[in-house]
Amino acid sequence: MKKLLLVAAMAACGYAHANDDEQKAFTLDGELGLIFTTGNTETTSVKGRLSASHEMEMWSNEYLIEGLYKEEEVENDLGEDESQTSAQRYFLSAQGNYKLDNPQNRLFAFGSYEDDRFTSFDYQATVAAGWSSVFFESSTQKLTYSIGPGYSFAEKVDGEDASGFIVRGAFDYSWKISNSANFKQKVSTEVGSENTKSKSETSVSAKIADALSMKFSIILKHNSEVDDGVDNLDTETAATLVYTFF
Repeated sequence: MKKLLLVAAMAACGYAHANDDEQKAFTLDGELGLIFTTGNTETTSVKGRLSASHEMEMWSNEYLIEGLYKEEEVENDLGEDESQTSAQRYFLSAQGNYKLDNPQNRLFAFGSYEDDRFTSFDYQATVAAGWSSVFFESSTQKLTYSIGPGYSFAEKVDGEDASGFIVRGAFDYSWKISNSANFKQKVSTEVGSENTKSKSETSVSAKIADALSMKFSIILKHNSEVDDGVDNLDTETAATLVYTFF
């Protein structure tokens, strides 16, 4: 069996302050991983992501676009091989943080949309607003959190409406292990009467060139209310390249 692992980087762009030691005003990272397997097992997996942050005088904004696609050869009832999609997911989110007199304290507005073909939901979308704050910050570590009420718009694959009011909570921890290595942990949960949706993302990245890094990540996604035969917990493990320009 032949196996080819190909990982490529997506271009990214951004701009910085004149002083390189200052925080960049805008960053955009591109991430892409491809896996092709041929021989006894034939699969194609694609994972892509664009993440951006925009730091302004009164606002600190974050944007995310990510997708996952997997196709594999399976044997049908006639004993013939055919291509079948086994994973297909798209996710978009944006969060704006308005800085108060103490810039460590902020008011946030959040929105997201997810279309995951292999869950109990046709789609899930969230809007929320509330309080955000930097709980701890040093030269190498930072922990921020946000909490507030919101509303989840969701529809199951059978057409049942699963929308309802929620409370959203999230925290984001980053640790600069060294000049070339970083650790990040992000956790969010949306607690509602119809469903509680939670997500955890753990990642470690190491720089292999000025703007190029290798990243290893584990993502856990959990929905409390799913149809029979559908797992509550989905896991995703990936090794990708991340390209950052400026």
